[in-house]
Amino acid sequence: MKKIVLITGANGMLAKHLAKTLEKDYSIRYLTRNESEKDKFKWDIKKKYIDPRALKDVDTIIHLAGASIATKRWRKKRKKEIAASRIDSAYLILKELNKQNIVINKFICASAIGFYGAKNSELIYDEETPNGTDFLSTVCRNWEGAAKALKVSKVAKEIAIVRIGIILNKNEGALQKIALPIKYGVGAGIGSGKQFMPWIHIKDLSNLFKFLVYKQNVTGVFNAVAPDHITNIALTKLIAKHLNRPVFLPNIPKIVMQTLFGEMSAILLYGARISAQKITDEGFQFEFENTESAIKDLI
Repeated sequence: MKKIVLITGANGMLAKHLAKTLEKDYSIRYLTRNESEKDKFKWDIKKKYIDPRALKDVDTIIHLAGASIATKRWRKKRKKEIAASRIDSAYLILKELNKQNIVINKFICASAIGFYGAKNSELIYDEETPNGTDFLSTVCRNWEGAAKALKVSKVAKEIAIVRIGIILNKNEGALQKIALPIKYGVGAGIGSGKQFMPWIHIKDLSNLFKFLVYKQNVTGVFNAVAPDHITNIALTKLIAKHLNRPVFLPNIPKIVMQTLFGEMSAILLYGARISAQKITDEGFQFEFENTESAIKDLI
């Protein structure tokens, strides 16, 4: 009988891809706001409700739920939504597991490289690097704290936290947003263009989560980024090369990005190098280790 994996954030890009990666070896369930079909169970974070059937006999929970950080300006209300969708939802899972006296084998929680802060640096950050102090850093720190609470409360035997970089996917996400203006001949770097853009191919990210589900005694925090480091302008030019389009416009000034996007512009203007060494030391192998191979595959 297949072990049961419960995924939150069922409608997200990663959840959909991950489910396809896992479905051959595991039985997949979802927590969703709109219960619509078999194996999808309703939850409501604001009302603090989870369908109790969702957790029955579950081996592993993969917590991916979270309001998008890149679709709306970070006004006060949106900031609360971004935080609550990640942090309150994790505590809700903890509460329901406690309520039903259920102990799961693993709790694998998404986080983000935003943990390290909005800054440009030549340093290579690893999992021991302290968190930043800006909004996203604080959200990530509290998000990870909520995940760790499941281990402290002994409702999960093992905890793994995955700090995800920029996800490159063929049909949606960051790659399409960068590629679209390039296709129309108006592609350009952002700000200085020297900020690093830690990335990971969607296939590698899904396989990394599967690796954490499958392998025993792999706990703690792991960066989910490819080993290759590339700057914003270098990535822009690489995408342009594979699209057979020129990049000749000057970089979009920092002040323009800040005017257009407000505080959210930080995720575009800043970026440091992030280490992938810890997950590779555990035995995980990337299929797409360098940016060239990833862009070639996706474009």
